[in-house]
Amino acid sequence: MKEEMKKIMEEIKNEPKVARALEILEEAHEETVEVQMELCAIRSPSNMEENRARRFYELMSQIGLDHVYMDEVNNVIGVLKGTGDGPTLVVAGHMDTVFGPEIDCTPVRKDDGFIWGPGICDDTRGMIEVYAIAKAMCETGIRAKGDILFVGDVGEESLGDLRGTKHLFATNPNIDAFMSIDGPQVEALVSNAIAGCKYRFTYTGRGGHALSAFGIPNVNNAMGYAMARIAAMEVPKDPLTIFNIGVVEGGVSVNAIPAKASMMIDLRSMSQVELDRMKEEVVAAAKEGLEKELARWNHPTETLNLEIEILSERPGGVQSVDCPIVQTAMAAYELFGLEAKLLKGASTDSNVPISRGIPAVTVGRGGIQFDGHTVNERFNPENAFMGPQRDLILALALAGYEGVAEPVIVSI
Repeated sequence: MKEEMKKIMEEIKNEPKVARALEILEEAHEETVEVQMELCAIRSPSNMEENRARRFYELMSQIGLDHVYMDEVNNVIGVLKGTGDGPTLVVAGHMDTVFGPEIDCTPVRKDDGFIWGPGICDDTRGMIEVYAIAKAMCETGIRAKGDILFVGDVGEESLGDLRGTKHLFATNPNIDAFMSIDGPQVEALVSNAIAGCKYRFTYTGRGGHALSAFGIPNVNNAMGYAMARIAAMEVPKDPLTIFNIGVVEGGVSVNAIPAKASMMIDLRSMSQVELDRMKEEVVAAAKEGLEKELARWNHPTETLNLEIEILSERPGGVQSVDCPIVQTAMAAYELFGLEAKLLKGASTDSNVPISRGIPAVTVGRGGIQFDGHTVNERFNPENAFMGPQRDLILALALAGYEGVAEPVIVSI
């Protein structure tokens, strides 16, 4: 199928309007990077994306789409209606970053051409490529056979819990396929969604002076017992499965018995069975830590409490590498001289549609990202226009292009 799709996409690529749109994407490269830097400077932590969403809404409203709106959770959706009976396709980039509101995200361009800034790539670059594709299509009058929704979504990172994409699918039940632009380099391709769960375990007690109150249960000790058991968990390499104790907090002074301690844990697996097993294990470990610390001191009056919170649950799923959307995506990469690096699995906005049986891929952004999810994140913009060029062709192949190609995706 891939070779057949390459031929069809070559025809799409050579169609005069499309050829002009590809030229526009290259010609507008520097302008696109400037807008990318503008958006990056607008701090946009998960669950606090409103300011960046408003600016993205303004940008999308100025390019000639049929309808642009912000929904109840601050997703920005731009609609470009199709010409015929085709599927509804989403092309999305997420607007949130992993950085808190205290982090200055203003990007700086260095003498070597690299642009430094927290979130300059992930996923500000994805957002701006969604915008660039939509703008080029509007300027040239290109319309797919099916409707295309160009989306800047919220809540993809960390504790955002994919709330933007979950809401998008809850309020748009007619979506037939989904493409997220969110990967560290243009060759990256994700077709499988790793399921995940994030916990916070909080231990509380009275606390007291390290000398005079010695002998009462200590929340840090209880959490330490739990952490040791969790750290010793065995997980398989295949299916891909990981766990991480990512945040640990507890205590205010070295000579004080703490009254509160907490830890946040990230669990992920390509197997729901393995994920469920880990969830049972970490909960059991947290409870055992409490019991061990209470038994250690056997205090007549003082005790500890444990609160267990599920902060995020991400659904997962697997698609065959031979399915139409994956084969078409791989063909689009090859069309531009790129070799797709198909990842075993990742947690992206595509988790939601894949878990629902809706065809979806997450494609890599143009350019190259370094040190993502750190304050040293930086971006090499050289030839970054190749990302949106490839994705324009991929979108038209998936949604169909009147007189040139029937849609790869079948409407539900």
